[in-house]
Amino acid sequence: MPIVPDVPEHGGAQDDDRGAARPSGPLFRDEAFRDEPFRDDTYRGETPSAQPYAAVPQNPEPMPDAQQPAQPQPQPQPQKKSAGRDLGSAIGVGVGLGVVIIASLFFVKAVFVGVIAVAVVVGLWELTTRLQERKGIKAPLVPLAIGGAAMVVAGYVRGAEGAWVAMALTALAVLVWRMTEPPEGYLKDVTAGLFAAFYVPFLATFVAMMLMADDGPWRVLTFLLLTVVSDTGAYAVGWRFGKTKLAPRISPGKTREGLLGAVAFAMVAGALCMQFLIDGGTWWQGLLLGLAVAVSATLGDLGESMIKRDLGIKDMGTLLPGHGGIMDRLDSLLPTAPVVWLLLVVFVGSG
Repeated sequence: MPIVPDVPEHGGAQDDDRGAARPSGPLFRDEAFRDEPFRDDTYRGETPSAQPYAAVPQNPEPMPDAQQPAQPQPQPQPQKKSAGRDLGSAIGVGVGLGVVIIASLFFVKAVFVGVIAVAVVVGLWELTTRLQERKGIKAPLVPLAIGGAAMVVAGYVRGAEGAWVAMALTALAVLVWRMTEPPEGYLKDVTAGLFAAFYVPFLATFVAMMLMADDGPWRVLTFLLLTVVSDTGAYAVGWRFGKTKLAPRISPGKTREGLLGAVAFAMVAGALCMQFLIDGGTWWQGLLLGLAVAVSATLGDLGESMIKRDLGIKDMGTLLPGHGGIMDRLDSLLPTAPVVWLLLVVFVGSG
């Protein structure tokens, strides 16, 4: 029989009944590593008994990024609202234009009519140039410029009758002028030409027609002041308090709060102008006039924005620093002119 060595009944980790168990294994880790700092592996999803303590690395790996304590992110600094244009240049150009307009308006009426005609011709040049650049539409500029200037003069000399006759002759000239070129695109070119003739010179003619009255300069000044005050009120209130978009698909910068500001400013200015500047006018008429101007100026601005969005441009031109082009300043004036002319005729007569 081979000799078999004695084996402890409960394995090598213990003595038999004659002796105490020897300290070994994980049951005695606190004694075995008494001088080492306690390390807890539970943060990695493991219990201390899942592996021998001796296998725990002395310098545990850093926690994964997903389980790292969230670091406080720096808060973005609030941005100041921007006016969107060079205010210094815009104010300087505006003051310069105002001086020219007021001086010509009150000293020599004919010079002011010339100022209107020049503005019309430049506006037509900007509009037709942008149409050709962005859409390939060739509205004939020569008959438009000549007819537009003639329209303004006819409105000043002969009133509404002269303006309509000049408009009809301008439309006929556009149709004939375009016949000198190939027929391709004829319809869209003459359609754009007729639109330009109505939009710029014909609407501007109502300013010249206001000038015909005995108090014509004051009527024109009232028209200009109310339109500028309306735009200023919309800008100031909208920039400071505007939150609700008025027409985001057309002009994202315009707000309903800005429209209310335009109405309030224009109504106050209208009451003052009708009471102190217009012969026979009263303050309540000025309230109605200011309300109408605020609405028409806003619609005119939106209409111009619609055209520029269709063309894919921000400004119609760059002639006026801080303002864009001439058409960018005429956008609210043009549709407001017939509104003011008509209401003044209703309230105090044609003069």
